[in-house]
Amino acid sequence: MTTTQTLIDRALAAREKAYAPYSKYKVGAALLTADGEIYEGCNVENAAYGLCMCAERTAVFKAVSDGVREFAAIAVATENGGSPCGSCRQVLREFAPDLTVIITDAAGNFRETTLSQLLPDSFGPEQLSNSE
Repeated sequence: MTTTQTLIDRALAAREKAYAPYSKYKVGAALLTADGEIYEGCNVENAAYGLCMCAERTAVFKAVSDGVREFAAIAVATENGGSPCGSCRQVLREFAPDLTVIITDAAGNFRETTLSQLLPDSFGPEQLSNSE
Protein backbone atom coordinates (compact mmCIF):
# COMPACT_ATOMS: atom_id res chain seq x y z
CA MET A 1 0.00 0.00 0.00
CA THR A 2 1.32 3.45 -0.89
CA THR A 3 1.87 6.16 1.68
CA THR A 4 -0.85 8.22 0.00
CA GLN A 5 -3.35 5.39 0.28
CA THR A 6 -2.37 4.71 3.89
CA LEU A 7 -2.94 8.36 4.77
CA ILE A 8 -6.29 8.38 2.97
CA ASP A 9 -7.39 5.21 4.77
CA ARG A 10 -6.33 6.58 8.15
CA ALA A 11 -8.07 9.93 7.49
CA LEU A 12 -11.27 8.14 6.47
CA ALA A 13 -11.10 6.02 9.65
CA ALA A 14 -10.50 9.13 11.78
CA ARG A 15 -13.51 10.76 10.11
CA GLU A 16 -15.72 8.04 11.54
CA LYS A 17 -14.76 9.17 15.07
CA ALA A 18 -15.80 12.79 14.48
CA TYR A 19 -18.23 14.44 16.85
CA ALA A 20 -20.35 16.60 14.56
CA PRO A 21 -23.92 16.63 15.90
CA TYR A 22 -24.61 20.19 14.69
CA SER A 23 -23.14 20.50 11.21
CA LYS A 24 -23.21 16.76 10.44
CA TYR A 25 -19.99 17.52 8.49
CA LYS A 26 -17.53 14.90 9.70
CA VAL A 27 -13.84 15.44 8.98
CA GLY A 28 -10.85 13.19 9.57
CA ALA A 29 -7.15 13.90 9.16
CA ALA A 30 -4.00 11.81 9.08
CA LEU A 31 -0.76 13.74 9.53
CA LEU A 32 2.51 12.13 8.44
CA THR A 33 5.57 13.20 10.41
CA ALA A 34 9.02 13.55 8.88
CA ASP A 35 10.05 10.35 10.66
CA GLY A 36 7.12 8.33 9.28
CA GLU A 37 4.71 8.35 12.22
CA ILE A 38 1.02 9.14 11.60
CA TYR A 39 -1.16 11.22 13.91
CA GLU A 40 -4.92 11.17 13.37
CA GLY A 41 -7.49 13.77 14.24
CA CYS A 42 -11.21 14.35 13.84
CA ASN A 43 -13.38 17.41 14.19
CA VAL A 44 -15.05 17.95 17.57
CA GLU A 45 -18.03 20.30 17.65
CA ASN A 46 -19.49 22.10 20.63
CA ALA A 47 -22.87 23.75 21.29
CA ALA A 48 -20.87 26.97 21.73
CA TYR A 49 -19.76 26.97 18.09
CA GLY A 50 -16.62 29.02 18.64
CA LEU A 51 -15.18 26.17 20.70
CA CYS A 52 -15.21 23.66 17.85
CA MET A 53 -11.93 22.07 16.76
CA CYS A 54 -11.04 20.94 13.25
CA ALA A 55 -9.58 17.54 12.43
CA GLU A 56 -6.38 18.96 10.95
CA ARG A 57 -5.59 21.05 14.02
CA THR A 58 -6.44 18.13 16.30
CA ALA A 59 -3.83 16.00 14.50
CA VAL A 60 -1.22 18.78 14.62
CA PHE A 61 -1.80 19.48 18.31
CA LYS A 62 -1.56 15.78 19.16
CA ALA A 63 1.77 15.55 17.34
CA VAL A 64 3.16 18.76 18.82
CA SER A 65 2.13 17.67 22.32
CA ASP A 66 4.28 14.57 21.72
CA GLY A 67 7.24 16.80 20.77
CA VAL A 68 6.96 16.40 16.99
CA ARG A 69 7.56 19.52 14.89
CA GLU A 70 8.35 18.27 11.37
CA PHE A 71 5.63 17.08 9.01
CA ALA A 72 5.69 15.67 5.48
CA ALA A 73 2.05 15.27 4.45
CA ILE A 74 -1.54 15.35 5.62
CA ALA A 75 -4.66 13.68 4.28
CA VAL A 76 -8.01 15.31 4.98
CA ALA A 77 -11.23 13.34 4.52
CA THR A 78 -14.71 14.86 4.22
CA GLU A 79 -17.96 13.73 2.66
CA ASN A 80 -17.42 15.85 -0.45
CA GLY A 81 -13.67 16.48 -0.62
CA GLY A 82 -13.78 19.88 1.05
CA SER A 83 -10.50 21.73 1.48
CA PRO A 84 -8.96 22.66 4.88
CA CYS A 85 -10.22 25.91 6.39
CA GLY A 86 -8.04 28.99 6.71
CA SER A 87 -7.29 28.42 10.39
CA CYS A 88 -6.04 24.91 9.68
CA ARG A 89 -3.96 26.13 6.77
CA GLN A 90 -2.29 28.71 9.02
CA VAL A 91 -1.59 26.20 11.82
CA LEU A 92 -0.10 23.75 9.32
CA ARG A 93 1.97 26.59 7.84
CA GLU A 94 3.58 27.21 11.22
CA PHE A 95 5.37 23.87 10.95
CA ALA A 96 5.46 22.86 7.28
CA PRO A 97 5.09 25.57 4.60
CA ASP A 98 5.67 23.05 1.80
CA LEU A 99 3.47 20.29 3.23
CA THR A 100 1.83 17.85 0.81
CA VAL A 101 -1.96 18.01 1.25
CA ILE A 102 -4.16 15.14 0.11
CA ILE A 103 -7.88 15.96 0.01
CA THR A 104 -10.29 13.04 -0.25
CA ASP A 105 -14.02 12.50 -0.28
CA ALA A 106 -15.88 9.73 1.53
CA ALA A 107 -15.51 7.38 -1.47
CA GLY A 108 -11.72 7.76 -1.49
CA ASN A 109 -11.51 9.96 -4.60
CA PHE A 110 -8.66 12.35 -3.95
CA ARG A 111 -6.54 15.19 -5.23
CA GLU A 112 -3.06 16.18 -4.12
CA THR A 113 -1.81 19.71 -3.66
CA THR A 114 0.59 21.60 -1.42
CA LEU A 115 0.06 23.93 1.49
CA SER A 116 1.90 26.69 -0.37
CA GLN A 117 -0.69 26.40 -3.16
CA LEU A 118 -3.55 26.51 -0.66
CA LEU A 119 -2.03 29.42 1.30
CA PRO A 120 0.04 31.56 -1.07
CA ASP A 121 2.08 34.49 0.23
CA SER A 122 1.60 33.20 3.76
CA PHE A 123 2.72 34.67 7.07
CA GLY A 124 5.10 32.61 9.17
CA PRO A 125 7.59 32.71 12.01
CA GLU A 126 10.28 34.15 9.77
CA GLN A 127 8.31 37.42 9.53
CA LEU A 128 8.64 38.02 13.26
CA SER A 129 11.70 40.03 14.23
CA ASN A 130 12.28 38.00 17.41
CA SER A 131 11.95 34.54 15.83
CA GLU A 132 14.88 32.17 15.79
